[in-house]
Amino acid sequence: MKAESCRIADGVYWVGTLDWDLRTYHGYTLKGTTYNAYLVFGRDRVALIDTTYPGTSDQMWGRIAHAFACENREMRIDLVIQNHIEIDHSGALPDVHRRFPNAPIHCTEIGKKGLLKHFPALDGASWEVMKTGATIDLGGKTLVAVETPLLHWPDSMETFHPESGILFSNDAFGQHLCSSKRFDTDLPAPVLMEAAQKFYANLLVLPSKMLVKKLAELTNMGVVEKIRMIAPAHGQIWTDPAPILDAYTRWATGVCEEKVTIVYDTMHHSTQKMAHAIAEGLIAGGMDVRMYYLHEDERSEIVKDILTSKGVCMGIPTVHDAPYPSIGDLLYYLKGLRFDHTGRRRGVVTFGSMGGRGGAVKTVADEMTAAGFDVFEQTECLFVPDRDDLDRCFDIGRRFAESLKNT
Repeated sequence: MKAESCRIADGVYWVGTLDWDLRTYHGYTLKGTTYNAYLVFGRDRVALIDTTYPGTSDQMWGRIAHAFACENREMRIDLVIQNHIEIDHSGALPDVHRRFPNAPIHCTEIGKKGLLKHFPALDGASWEVMKTGATIDLGGKTLVAVETPLLHWPDSMETFHPESGILFSNDAFGQHLCSSKRFDTDLPAPVLMEAAQKFYANLLVLPSKMLVKKLAELTNMGVVEKIRMIAPAHGQIWTDPAPILDAYTRWATGVCEEKVTIVYDTMHHSTQKMAHAIAEGLIAGGMDVRMYYLHEDERSEIVKDILTSKGVCMGIPTVHDAPYPSIGDLLYYLKGLRFDHTGRRRGVVTFGSMGGRGGAVKTVADEMTAAGFDVFEQTECLFVPDRDDLDRCFDIGRRFAESLKNT
């Protein structure tokens, strides 16, 4: 198919694909994404950095043909840099290898093993195992490997192009957005940063400590000061790296807003009333509040706000002497994400209504403790909360706010 590339620097082109229809991925909701791939033209050789999701390569090949036409060169890919093995970045690699069988594949050692597991047809390919600092000379253009293990898979790496100052960052600094425009300046800043925050909260919280170390390593290598553009594997290209580098530093070190995220479900509105009363107490205590109703809202949006919240309130009724089951999905997810890896153990209040001996509130508190949160208070009411119950919820919210302001 015909599709046009986008020139992002001298001899550097975006040749990725637009997936307008994707609605769920990696366990969270979205409205489309991009699978970004890039061509770098040197005097002697041309490198393709990453590919695209299986079944979407027609767009990529159309853009590659356009980029070669723009450079007035015969189409020939001399080498492939595969920053990450996950198939949204590598799905077209077997097709690239079929068309250009002599083009070596550059990746990490773990990346090579993973790619061969995913694509046995690559068994006869030529491989170049990359370590941090390894340099590829394209003729007047160079590419430098930076290993980033567990950001967010063990095989991950990034590639730096010093002549242009472009960091091809793979999943780091990405966003699941699908836009007809390529750059950060083409979208409203709040929309872009919210998408980046959601991406971080769902994919990169767990390796936050490693991210801090990697940023320090790149600073010591002199790379950070040379970055003039960040080209991730999803979403918009950052022509101004400063805002996203600053945001990642804050998210990775647990810098939070004066905000509390309230999450609840309810059977007959009793726990809902408690949630609203706690919210009023938090507001009176000077906290911003984000409210999520589990009957309608889903986890990927919830954790986006937890990332920048000092505290969380979890409300759930008791059924069968256990928590109402809708909370289970989120609790399981939070235990995997480990928000305490950002260097902050966020506070939590658990609350809910019961019709017998209760127990859900304590169970949820125990699960949140296991997920890396510190329990501030637990409270239950019998059946429908009366005025005293709601006053107590208000007071808990206000005291929780005061406690969080001192952290």
